[in-house]
Amino acid sequence: MKIELKEISQRAPGDPGDFIKVETEKCVGCGKCAIVCIVNLWRVHAGIASIIDEYKEKCLECGACYSVCEAGAINFSYPAGGTGVVYLNG
Repeated sequence: MKIELKEISQRAPGDPGDFIKVETEKCVGCGKCAIVCIVNLWRVHAGIASIIDEYKEKCLECGACYSVCEAGAINFSYPAGGTGVVYLNG
């Protein structure tokens, strides 16, 4: 089940930069990133994974996509301090 988390999180002010990048030449199209992403940021089309354009606003920065990518196609780094997700509850 995919969920919207507007009630429990918001983005801090400032540009977090590109904290998730996909190396498409390494992607094997397994779709594990799409399966583990609770906020539904990933798409697999024609055997290649891609992340939606709005990922900076919606990502919870859990790193699950990075963790399950056995091909090493996903590069994840936490956003610069003070620019990432802010949890309101939990």
